[in-house]
Amino acid sequence: MPLQLQPHLAEAGQRYFRDFTPGDDFYESLIEAHRDLSDEQSDMLNAKLILILANQVGDIGLLREALALAREGIG
Repeated sequence: MPLQLQPHLAEAGQRYFRDFTPGDDFYESLIEAHRDLSDEQSDMLNAKLILILANQVGDIGLLREALALAREGIG
């Protein structure tokens, strides 16, 4: 399965009129999850979320591709 690089977020049963709307919904949920956390707690939440989502993806090759893509242009 190739890495999905086009907007692909959705919520079951929801109809969206713009491609970015579900991404905005997710971002809002992500920010809310970090509300009132210390920097250390926020880092822990991010680490746990990454591991949970990586397990959901399950394909090590795909995860390596995503890591390389995320690292592009950093440092």
